[in-house]
Amino acid sequence: MLFSLRRFYNVAQRAMQNALESFRDGLPRGDLWVFGYGSLMWSPGFSHTDRAMGRAHGYHRSLCILSSRYRGTSERPGLVVGLCRGGSCWGMAFRVPSPQVRRVAGALWRREMLNKVYIPTMVSLDIGRRRRIRALAFVADTSHRQFVREMDLHQRARLVAQGIGQRGHCVDYIRNTLEHMATLGLRDSHLERVLSAANAMGLQSLHEKAGR
Repeated sequence: MLFSLRRFYNVAQRAMQNALESFRDGLPRGDLWVFGYGSLMWSPGFSHTDRAMGRAHGYHRSLCILSSRYRGTSERPGLVVGLCRGGSCWGMAFRVPSPQVRRVAGALWRREMLNKVYIPTMVSLDIGRRRRIRALAFVADTSHRQFVREMDLHQRARLVAQGIGQRGHCVDYIRNTLEHMATLGLRDSHLERVLSAANAMGLQSLHEKAGR
């Protein structure tokens, strides 16, 4: 039994390493721009030589990914943002110099791709004054079991209110995202409404516990 588990682990590790190498090999040569639209905006976790506000075309920010690791658990998942087809999305672009691309790509893979809920995609991005670039973005995989389609505001807020994972409370994730967007002069009214409803649920839960 122990041998079988070790063999399964080794096979899984080799598959993950092969996927990482394929991902790295598929990246463009030279410097790499990375587009952040959620926590990558305010916590990229890698060094960069330049950053700029950017607008991705053909994609929009959506609160659509169940989080069972960073902002929730499998029993009580949180809800985080993904990039979905249609519309446009403002965020932050980071420029990674060529000598650091392989290392940063590995760090991003381990951060974003453990559950394979995203598809690494080179997207078209406008930055600065009429400058268009290609940037790496993590697009939601709509066929993944953690992707949610039909969910009303109350259901989304409930997941945000309950989610606590390895990186903390889901409400803090939403709040930090909105606060960083505000510093850039950006707003997301849907995220604001979800956060407001989640905060109200949290207060109601505290009052109920205090009344017991």
